[in-house]
Amino acid sequence: MASREELIRAIDLALSGDWESAHKLVQANDGDTRAARIHAELHRQEGDDDNAMYWYRRAGIEAPPATDPEVQLVKLRDELLQQA
Repeated sequence: MASREELIRAIDLALSGDWESAHKLVQANDGDTRAARIHAELHRQEGDDDNAMYWYRRAGIEAPPATDPEVQLVKLRDELLQQA
């Protein structure tokens, strides 16, 4: 399972434009549903909807949220920060 700090770092990297580093972090935590949610948003961010749907299913989510990937990443970051 990924640490909360790793997941927040991945989101921060994605939001700052370092998609590749963010992707490597979440990919290294393949079995974590929280990482899968972030992974899905990263693929939505790059426009790869098929791959995003794969990761949503891995996270137990049937359909992507209606909001933009960046909005979802901020929301996920806030949720992680509240889990302190």
